[in-house]
Amino acid sequence: MTTLVRGGTVVSTSGASPADVVVDGETISAVLDPSSALAASAAQTADRIIDATGCYVLPGGVDAHVHLQLEMTPEATSADSFASGTAAAAWGGTTTIIDFVGQPAGTRVGEAVEQRHREADGQCAIDYGFHLAMGDINDQSLKAMESLIADGITSFKYFMAYPGVWYNDDGKLLRAMQRAADLGGLVMMHAENGLAIDVLRDQAAHRGQTDSVWHGRTRPARLEAEAVHRASALAEIAGAPLYIVHLSSSDALEQVAWARSRGQNVFAETCPQYLYLTLEGQLDQPGIDGLRAVCSPPLRSHDHHADLWQGLRHDDLAVVSTDHCPFCDNEKLLGQDDFRQTPNGLGSIEHRMDLLHSGVVQGELGLARWVETCSTTPARLFGLYPQKGVIAPGSDADLVVYNPTVRHTLSAATHHMNVDGSVWEGLEVTGQVQTVLSRGSLVIDNRSFVGRPGHGRYLPRGIPDLFV
Repeated sequence: MTTLVRGGTVVSTSGASPADVVVDGETISAVLDPSSALAASAAQTADRIIDATGCYVLPGGVDAHVHLQLEMTPEATSADSFASGTAAAAWGGTTTIIDFVGQPAGTRVGEAVEQRHREADGQCAIDYGFHLAMGDINDQSLKAMESLIADGITSFKYFMAYPGVWYNDDGKLLRAMQRAADLGGLVMMHAENGLAIDVLRDQAAHRGQTDSVWHGRTRPARLEAEAVHRASALAEIAGAPLYIVHLSSSDALEQVAWARSRGQNVFAETCPQYLYLTLEGQLDQPGIDGLRAVCSPPLRSHDHHADLWQGLRHDDLAVVSTDHCPFCDNEKLLGQDDFRQTPNGLGSIEHRMDLLHSGVVQGELGLARWVETCSTTPARLFGLYPQKGVIAPGSDADLVVYNPTVRHTLSAATHHMNVDGSVWEGLEVTGQVQTVLSRGSLVIDNRSFVGRPGHGRYLPRGIPDLFV
């Protein structure tokens, strides 16, 4: 089938211009001047025409950090399955996700990979890939990295937090970074000083300070910044590229800028919650309202927002992902008497593109930078470009027709994520997805879901030329 997306404004990293996009099967075959004879001919021969008049046409979003059906504890599993989470992603203009294979302490890499593939296979409405989250750095897991890269898992997440489950000390982290550097892999780092944080958490609980706000107060920004600095120093010694996940604070951003000023390949992502939500406005609320806002790193005070937006404009923050990991209210309420028992995570997979477009409307970000941080750069950093993240001949036909003028209010009553509460409740945003194509197939058709589980394919990823 040939499809013509006609009458829209194509947005890329270089700007926005009127263009018609021709899709042949699963890939883009041409991007045409709408006044050209070729565009007129395409309109005569296309099997299907999608009218994008008054809309942007975007490369499908790439969300490089999500956690679908993640068992955090025996009592709490993230609410979205691979089926519901990828459908919700498509509703929000995301056509590729990268989730995680988790290898906590005491487990083997190969078994973890096989299990995660079984969970996702045949379930996803859009394309997907995996990182490896390595909680047990040892000779076996370091050896396994080579075969993982050959199978298309080319990025490895490590933790400076969560002692006893995911935490690895600096010596182990250095060994893992050296191995990644040798193989061409990308090191991803959860950068918080977990040992110091656990002391502060236990001291707060001993004083009876167990409300949700203490989740934030016991994970101070300085301990995020210290960990980013330390991770950057270790990466420099190892010669490894470093990607800081879910950066939340001005303090941590300052350390990323420091490392980049030294010429290091250090990149960082932030998430919508750190651009819009606050410790005072959401986390410091009684009962379930505060517990819904528990995530790590925690929400910060409003005065961090301006620096993070500036970091996005100036490229010290390269990517916006979601760290999507929602829990229903009954699971969040596990921490009603002690914030330490609250499963960490928020639901944002459906809202990322709208929230960042609202930033464009508010003057925080340019159109091209919106597409760059949400689509093109994550595709480049994680070995998917130019298959994903760009509207160009030969690329996958992952296309989003986006109406930039629609105003709507985010709510648990209307979202498509499988979670019964929302930290975004009542927030008005500007811009909304109208139609989504994944590899040329309609997933969202004029605000109706027409996709199916199993359409999405696993994406083996390559080594980005950025690191060669």
